[in-house]
Amino acid sequence: MIWVIGDVDGKQYKEPFSKGILSRSLNVADLGTERAHKIASDIEADLIKKNITEISSFDLANEVLNHLKAIDPNIAQKYRNWRSLRTSKKPLIILIGGASGVGTSSMAFELASRLRLKNLISTDMIREVMRKIISKDLSPVIHKSSFDAYESLRTPSIRIDSVVEGFINHVDVVNVGIEAIIERSIKEGISTIIEGVHIVPGFVKEELIENNNIIIFTLTVDDEESHRQRFYSRCRQPWVKRSLERYMDYFPTIRKTQKFLVDQAKIHDARIINNVDINETIDIMVNDILEKFGGIDDVEQES
Repeated sequence: MIWVIGDVDGKQYKEPFSKGILSRSLNVADLGTERAHKIASDIEADLIKKNITEISSFDLANEVLNHLKAIDPNIAQKYRNWRSLRTSKKPLIILIGGASGVGTSSMAFELASRLRLKNLISTDMIREVMRKIISKDLSPVIHKSSFDAYESLRTPSIRIDSVVEGFINHVDVVNVGIEAIIERSIKEGISTIIEGVHIVPGFVKEELIENNNIIIFTLTVDDEESHRQRFYSRCRQPWVKRSLERYMDYFPTIRKTQKFLVDQAKIHDARIINNVDINETIDIMVNDILEKFGGIDDVEQES
């Protein structure tokens, strides 16, 4: 057996070398599951051939890097950046926004799996908590959906579209909870993905965005008919309570919220991704994260 020696707060620990853990770590470099497992097996075979029974996490990371460099220097750099990101003292906070039906939940789940992040929060859950705190009389918009919140406006403005105004009011309330989770994640050092329609560029306080490892993605489905078809697929699932008819009735307002989200993303220079292909969307997000936050100096990390 090969033991990996690590260090936590100055205290040394040992754990068995795991091809499964290493292959999942390798997969962030876009190797694919089968290829990542093959490389992890080859690295284990090399360690056995060298009669290594104990290796530090730092030396193991270097073994992996040297192995990847021989295969593809670009893949090695991606992996090195990921290791550096994993050892950062700041947590990674990923915000994924988009109108109803564009796939923020699915993409957040896939991204969490790729990056091995355990904390995934939906803004719909935040909204449900806030509904328990804020009465319908005090804030009627929060008790509506994002796309029909305008129906609860007491005095709609004549300066902006009522659908957009209702959406803004809806997001404003939920954003209080979003910022609270971000602040808590920063304080506790917990990497987190927050997804949902309420993630709108420009609404989260600038000081939170600027001083921390926070990145915002705005997902869209540019083609209107493709967007419409997403709701047909969604409503086939047994856990979806809203009817297809309701989504179709409000589809024009959903498209309006998407346009507002895209406009906000352009103003605040957030990444906009037309979510047509799942794998392509995940690859874009992973590459953006590694390019923005992945350093190249520190590769020490547990296996």
